[in-house]
Amino acid sequence: MFTQRTYRKAGAASALAVAALLVAACSPGADAPGTDGESPAPGTALAAVDTLTVKGRAPKTGYEREKFGRAWADVDGNGCGTRDDVLKRDLTGVRFTDGHCKVASGTLTDDPYTGTTVRYVRGRSKVDVDHVVALSDAWQKGAQNWDGETRRRFANDPLNLLAVDSATNRRKSDGDAATWLPPNRAFRCTYVARQIAVKKKYGVWVTAGERDAMKRVLATCPQQRLP
Repeated sequence: MFTQRTYRKAGAASALAVAALLVAACSPGADAPGTDGESPAPGTALAAVDTLTVKGRAPKTGYEREKFGRAWADVDGNGCGTRDDVLKRDLTGVRFTDGHCKVASGTLTDDPYTGTTVRYVRGRSKVDVDHVVALSDAWQKGAQNWDGETRRRFANDPLNLLAVDSATNRRKSDGDAATWLPPNRAFRCTYVARQIAVKKKYGVWVTAGERDAMKRVLATCPQQRLP
């Protein structure tokens, strides 16, 4: 038999339950973009990850650097090879061997992969121009089906190129986000966002492990925009 006291207890319990739900809903992070249960904000790298095709890695059979055209072609018609264009863009204190094009020396201030300063001297450089999405990685994820001109544009696209510390770049080799990330943790969100932008632009797919690795990085910076 329900007494007036029983009804009062039931009402109090219901009030407490409602209060608990309100606290949970208003707690910090409950509505944070990109968290579980909520879609990432449009235009962010985190949102763009889910627009990439997910497939297994194809065999590397047939890959050759030459399949992407002559190295460092002058694709923009400015009279300079792409490598020198990127060095001019990314180095400070640039000097030239010919007055305007061939970079003789300069300084890579705050190298994106290590956070250190690296000196560039032509012919004995400690600076590489890296393909953020490696050519052989792209080959195994769609590029082998492209025509030669598309591969040439991909290999010389400034969006996919960065001047970086050479030793670190060689340790990266042709790794994707699942197998290699920059030691400089402060650059990882920018790095992954750039990989996503390149892959989205050219229709390069990602593996499931690569997608998951990208999401783990971007979960720490859910508002990171695509470059």
